[in-house]
Amino acid sequence: MTDAKEELATKVDIADWLSLRAHLERGGVIVVDPLLELVEVGAALAADEVQAVQRWLSSSLLTKPSLEQVKKWDAEKGKIFNCLIVSPYVLIQEPLNP
Repeated sequence: MTDAKEELATKVDIADWLSLRAHLERGGVIVVDPLLELVEVGAALAADEVQAVQRWLSSSLLTKPSLEQVKKWDAEKGKIFNCLIVSPYVLIQEPLNP
């Protein structure tokens, strides 16, 4: 599991909303709450850890983007996210403001 996390950690990237929006059309975008670590969520998805993922979903720590969020992000020029692809999903997380 640690190896998977280390490998996923190297795949975390930054992308703008415009680039990510294409994945929204196919339902592949998952918003990760800032309380969670992107790599931890990606590793749980990759390892099919159903209980952890279900817990996050039921706590709304993992969600699909809401219509309000999409409208807000569409209006924000150059909006960026930390992202991690764990096929078929694209996990996105708003960077914490310094």
